[in-house]
Amino acid sequence: MALMITDECINCDVCEPECPNQAISLGLEYYQIDPAKCTECVGHYDTPQCVEVCPVDCIPLNPEHVETREQLQSKYTQLMAALDAVPPAA
Repeated sequence: MALMITDECINCDVCEPECPNQAISLGLEYYQIDPAKCTECVGHYDTPQCVEVCPVDCIPLNPEHVETREQLQSKYTQLMAALDAVPPAA
């Protein structure tokens, strides 16, 4: 499953820099997670880093985006391949 940020978010700004996939961004009222980029840190860490640092525990699993560990690993592989395909900035 991808993760999600609930409306209990206090916009403390600690989760966004922890996301290795850049899946977290500031929404209209609070931070949000792009499920297409969220791998629950599979491929990077043993546990989701945003969950580890969140002071209000507002980052549960997103029931609308159910994924197995294998699917998360595949998504990670695809995201990393896409990054490798991007030429460096001049």
